[in-house]
Amino acid sequence: MSDNTLIPITDQARLDALCEALADAPFLAVDTEFHRETTFWPRLCLIQVAAPGVEALVDPQAEGLSILGLLDLLADTSRVKVMHAARQDQEIFNQLLGKPLAPIFDTQTAAMALGIGDSVSYDTLIEAVLGRDVDKSSQYTDWRKRPLSDKQLDYALGDVTHLRDAYPILLDQLKDKGRLDWIVPDNEAIADPALYEIDPSQSYKRLKIRRRKPVYAAIVRALAAWREHMAVEQDRPRSRILKDDAIYAIADAVPRSRGELSRIKGVPKGFAHGADMDDLLSLIGHVSENPEQYATDEPRARSGNGVSKGYLHGLRELLEAVASEATITPRFIANAADLRHLAAGEQEDVACLSGWRREIFGEKALELLAGPEPVIPDPPQEAEPASEPEAEPEEAASPTSDADSVTEPDETPSEPPQS
Repeated sequence: MSDNTLIPITDQARLDALCEALADAPFLAVDTEFHRETTFWPRLCLIQVAAPGVEALVDPQAEGLSILGLLDLLADTSRVKVMHAARQDQEIFNQLLGKPLAPIFDTQTAAMALGIGDSVSYDTLIEAVLGRDVDKSSQYTDWRKRPLSDKQLDYALGDVTHLRDAYPILLDQLKDKGRLDWIVPDNEAIADPALYEIDPSQSYKRLKIRRRKPVYAAIVRALAAWREHMAVEQDRPRSRILKDDAIYAIADAVPRSRGELSRIKGVPKGFAHGADMDDLLSLIGHVSENPEQYATDEPRARSGNGVSKGYLHGLRELLEAVASEATITPRFIANAADLRHLAAGEQEDVACLSGWRREIFGEKALELLAGPEPVIPDPPQEAEPASEPEAEPEEAASPTSDADSVTEPDETPSEPPQS
């Protein structure tokens, strides 16, 4: 690490030199720091990048600094980008480049394939792979502020230098276990531009439609689309436009006037007096009278109804056994929804019935389902509390010793508990 590594790059000459140093790197470890508490779109505040023998912090907020050269380097599909839990970072690059980075190696996915843990945090991963402690005390930094302290900059740079060092180890372990191909579909999914498309008509999928009443469900979908449009247009977080609970409450009440809207629990004070409220009320009215126009055009989701509890229990036990034997995180093989669908006799588009997942688990699951329904064992009975020995019969008190038999309070103060 050179003396100026912790000095963020703010001038074009240093950034151009960095890009030249990275040009022949076999892979790039990449991370970002951003701020989005008050905006819909994340605000990029810092880019961290590392490769063998190279690491740097780049300040995209620096006046007059063009990061286009660095973005072009990152967008080059000839080298792997190593990231951890990459989706939020990919959202930023999709916004900047019009597409997410590819190809990528997500170390969180690799950790699941190697049995390190389910959706492990960055510090847990680095401890498991490198035996290093990661100081997370700077993770809640407001990265917009300048100057950043050496501690904050050291934390940010560590996000990529540790990744750089962990990547070859994870890669070798995946190759040794024959699991490198296992993580390819998940990494490709995170690099799919379709994942980052903003489609207000699909934003209802973020919500839990609690009732299937047509009018209620249609209003929830329409309000979700309206909120998404407003959030994008105003660049404000969805929750600052309208919280989820307020959407549910409005769909339940079906208000017809500003007054009715203002009295609904969860609707922000003053919301009903906004300039767009007449249009919103008209939308609610139209949806309530024509709910079929706002029905989803996708096939009805599999319900998982008719789940056999015995088969579900058997599938869970089988999954745990397979995952333990293979040293892999169970949810990377099959999630709870997959098991419920199998236990309900629904096998179409269940991920664990294809590819490597079918080889190690799916075939065994189908064999289990073809046999008799497993019996769920009774829960273990709680042990009966041990009976206390019978007390010795008390001797009758002497009529003249009543005063002596009164127990005096213990005057010795009790010791404070040990910390």
